[in-house]
Amino acid sequence: MPGTKLPDIPGTAWSPPQEDTAREITEKLFKAKGGERVDLSGRNLRYLDLSGLDFKGASLVKSDLYGVDLTGANLKLADLSNARLDRTVIIQANFAGANLSGATLLRPTVHTSFAYKLSDAPNFAGANLTGMRAMARLDGANFRGADLSRADFSPHEWRPGQGTISTVMRNEMRSCDFSGGKLVETNLADAVLVFARLAGADLTRANLSGADLSKADLSGADLTGADLSRADLYGAILSGAKGLDTVKGVATAINFDKAIH
Repeated sequence: MPGTKLPDIPGTAWSPPQEDTAREITEKLFKAKGGERVDLSGRNLRYLDLSGLDFKGASLVKSDLYGVDLTGANLKLADLSNARLDRTVIIQANFAGANLSGATLLRPTVHTSFAYKLSDAPNFAGANLTGMRAMARLDGANFRGADLSRADFSPHEWRPGQGTISTVMRNEMRSCDFSGGKLVETNLADAVLVFARLAGADLTRANLSGADLSKADLSGADLTGADLSRADLYGAILSGAKGLDTVKGVATAINFDKAIH
């Protein structure tokens, strides 16, 4: 039935029966009038080719988009809260201003080749990513002004024994732009953040333990209560950073003396 909702059963990967074809989804979006939000909530859209579509801010709350091709899709202002985006193809997808709170993004395809061109990366500028769970290589992604509070970007499996998706060794987020973003209590443990831009970001109580912050720009960032245990700060810019006297794990941080203060 249209609008069938995913059951709230922890630890399950249940999906409703397939309801729509890519053609039907395309027609619904094409026929939507200006300002009309198409309701695709709770749908099973697994493996559909929805590349290049303009979702016109559609509601995809709790929808299952496992393996969906969203290459070049416009999901600006769409509601993807609690949606499953595992194994999706999000090359050059636009999620600006979208609501992805509580969504999962496990092992998506983000780049067209192993060259990892930064221009392939998706856009999450201004998006709501609170509580999101992600395991991905997101080099070059734009998170400027986004809210990633309590998001979990750690490589540690949170559903042990299920075996649904293998754990990545580290979330690789080279040259990502988090400028002005809100990363309160965000878990970035062991993340690769080389050349990342975190200028003016709120990293209050963020977990950056074991993260590679080499050459990262943290100028003016708020690091109050953040954990930098074992983090590599070689060449990181800490000029004007706030709360450095409250940072945890400085004694075990690597190259803290080689950071730019």
